[in-house]
Amino acid sequence: MKPKPEPVDTDALPELAHAVIRNAKFPMFATVDRDGHPRVRPVSPVRVDPDFTIFVANLASYHKTSEIEANPAVELAYLAPDHDQVRISGTAVVETDTAVIDEIWSSNPLLKQYLGSPDNPEFILYRVDPNRVRFMREWALEYHEISLPD
Repeated sequence: MKPKPEPVDTDALPELAHAVIRNAKFPMFATVDRDGHPRVRPVSPVRVDPDFTIFVANLASYHKTSEIEANPAVELAYLAPDHDQVRISGTAVVETDTAVIDEIWSSNPLLKQYLGSPDNPEFILYRVDPNRVRFMREWALEYHEISLPD
């Protein structure tokens, strides 16, 4: 018998999506390499804002650095333990706001442990500005679009 997912309250979509993000913790982060091939890897976002802006710390020497420089279109895919999904498509930009960097840095002991200070030339903080956010309930096989602020 085919599974029957719980119905989705469309008014609750932002809350449902944020619950998936909290429960999934390590989304898959997709970029495109120089040859046009997709590249996917798990990441650990250092901040998620209510408007679905996602911040991802990175090292300058990582492959995704050159991939994002060449093509800043990215996607994060979250899969919660109950199999609900959230997909966030957007543009990755290097965050330069020192107040944002300092706030994230001070709240993340792993950044301090691995990189020492935010002035480390290897440290890059990407801000993924979302242009599309979708939620799918387990087994529903139907995405629900989440409205983003203008």
